[in-house]
Amino acid sequence: MRSFTLAAAVALLAASAASAQVPGGDFQDGPKNEKIHVASGFVCPDRIGGYVRDAVGQSDPGSGADFCSYYGFDGIYGTVTMTPLHDGYDPEQSMAPQFTEQEGIGAKKIGEGTFEFGPKGDALGIYTRTYETSRLATLHYRILFTGAAVKNWVLETTVEYADPRDDKMKEDFIDAVYGAALKQIGGATAGK
Repeated sequence: MRSFTLAAAVALLAASAASAQVPGGDFQDGPKNEKIHVASGFVCPDRIGGYVRDAVGQSDPGSGADFCSYYGFDGIYGTVTMTPLHDGYDPEQSMAPQFTEQEGIGAKKIGEGTFEFGPKGDALGIYTRTYETSRLATLHYRILFTGAAVKNWVLETTVEYADPRDDKMKEDFIDAVYGAALKQIGGATAGK
């Protein structure tokens, strides 16, 4: 549990620091307390299921990556990162620093694959990799990384959760994020 808590604390500090450096970053306020990512059109709602948005901002000015982060009860965290797509997308290469960090703290890779999400003809191939960071009684603390190219953007998520307690919340978060991405990225609000 200690590595899970440490990873969560580091993620929150990074998110807080990034939003402190760039208040709002490349986001504008929406009518229902959303934060709209101006360049892509992706909307970071105030809430996604049991998650509450706590920060938005730049995560890597060099690559143009921006983020919105969320927290839930009992140590559940979710982050969405939007990065302009330039020369194709290799999720393993893109997320390699996070994978190296997890393996460096002793987390074990327990799953990896790709699944189809969305309607036929417009479905996304979403790459996933899951690490288990620790166990406590009947709970397994895990971090799920996902990534997909959505039009001319890369959308990646990181979700920290306890299995099996938070499985439904994690799935709802991923479904909501990628469902919104299919509808919003490159839509009418992008670039405004």
